[in-house]
Amino acid sequence: MWDKKKPDTPQAAVPEPKNLLANKESTDAMRPLDAITNRETGWLGSSLHVKGDIIGSEDLMIDGSVEGLIQLEERKLTVGTTAKVTADITARDVVVYGYVKGNVRARGRIEIKKNGCVIGNLTTAQIMIEDGADFKGSIEIDRGSEREAVSSRAASAAAGAGPKSI
Repeated sequence: MWDKKKPDTPQAAVPEPKNLLANKESTDAMRPLDAITNRETGWLGSSLHVKGDIIGSEDLMIDGSVEGLIQLEERKLTVGTTAKVTADITARDVVVYGYVKGNVRARGRIEIKKNGCVIGNLTTAQIMIEDGADFKGSIEIDRGSEREAVSSRAASAAAGAGPKSI
């Protein structure tokens, strides 16, 4: 029972299935958990270049380049590591892994990650800038918008739950 020999012939390794997205692992690693599970997340790939305004009502992940205006009033914007955004941004939450040049206004939170770079003025209720991030501009803490964002999220969650009968 304990002295079983392993076969002398090498066993073939099970091949890994190839992913159609070459760098999916790197983008999944930097995406917050709620962006992965939420199916209402748009994605601009690294080969896309958008010149103009982006206005939407779903979360957005940008890996390409954008020039213009981005408005995602009640949603989250994630600027990926390969992204280059030259735009004024208005969103509920903004997470920057790449490059942003422009003013950023978030009702909830702005995060600038380790290799992220933001050149512009920030207006938000909460700010997080990691070691190694680049930032040039001013920061204005607006607590009034945080209370509005929290109350609107709570109201939408309560409306989604609906009455329950026993």
